[in-house]
Amino acid sequence: MKKYLFLMLTMMLLLMVAACGNSEKVDSGSNGQGDGSTEFEEVEITFSHNQPIESPEHIGAEKFKEIVEAKTDGKVKVNVFPASQLGSLREQVEGTQMGEINITMQPTAVVTPFVDDIKVIDLPYLWPPSNDQTYKVLDGEVGQELLGTLEKGGFKGLGYWPGGFKLFTTGDKEVHKPEDFKGMTMRVMESPLLIEQYKTWGATAIPVPYAEVYNSLQQGVVDGQENPLQTIFLNNYHEVQKNVIDSYHGTMTYVLMANQDWFNGLSEDLQNVLLEAEVEGHTAARQALAEVEDEYRQKIIDSGTNYYKLTDEEIESFRSVSREMHKEVYNKPDQLEMLDKLYKAIDAAGSN
Repeated sequence: MKKYLFLMLTMMLLLMVAACGNSEKVDSGSNGQGDGSTEFEEVEITFSHNQPIESPEHIGAEKFKEIVEAKTDGKVKVNVFPASQLGSLREQVEGTQMGEINITMQPTAVVTPFVDDIKVIDLPYLWPPSNDQTYKVLDGEVGQELLGTLEKGGFKGLGYWPGGFKLFTTGDKEVHKPEDFKGMTMRVMESPLLIEQYKTWGATAIPVPYAEVYNSLQQGVVDGQENPLQTIFLNNYHEVQKNVIDSYHGTMTYVLMANQDWFNGLSEDLQNVLLEAEVEGHTAARQALAEVEDEYRQKIIDSGTNYYKLTDEEIESFRSVSREMHKEVYNKPDQLEMLDKLYKAIDAAGSN
């Protein structure tokens, strides 16, 4: 009888242990990202960019913040600093490289002095006049390979954000062909490629800090500048320029990037949250841009500024000259390989 009771007690204990084990497996299996069961440490993230709070870029940044904080139950806070609050464009890139800023969104032209390979995005007349086609290439395999080159500068590339196609604005002279730029001075970002672009067209390019563009145009320090439609409108550049010229000569593409060491030091769960939030953020920014461009264009026209769109023939005159410089300025063996991949990806995106 004692032996029988002993056996019964032993079996009951084994069943209890097995039940506990199964319960633990169920619990651990339900521990998934975004369901509230992942435990995140308290972290504050500094996110900087240059655009005003009305901009599509800032709308995307706010969406990024919303997603990160929601997915981490508020444990991770994202502090967004718009409108160059943390310094000039270059200073924000430097701050991110040194780890003083965790995440920044910057035009590729500004990142070029830190990572030369990324300048390919700013080649004139590389991209077709289609946002969707451009996004398809940037979000695809070749675009992601290019994004990976940011690691050479100590950055973790998170994704591409939209600014829109760049337009020319000029003071007294309406531009229709490259020769019309002869003798003109054009403000550019601090980018050797953009300086070479205007040299190819016959103009002199002068780097001017973003915060000083309006005054430089107003005082005649430069004859004109290039920027997307929403940047021109939100910064009132059309108030101090007589002509806004729709040229489709290039895109203002932003990269969202983090300090590489900081990002690599985060938990895998938090890294995944940031990458998911990046997709949500750039999607919101792209949608916002598409919704406001027509409105901003009409307001510029209504202001009395001369708004002119280059004809197909005029665009071709720019394109034929510009394509010649692609392999002159993007000329290292690995860069030429990347350029060829982009040509093919752009053609494939256009044919699908």
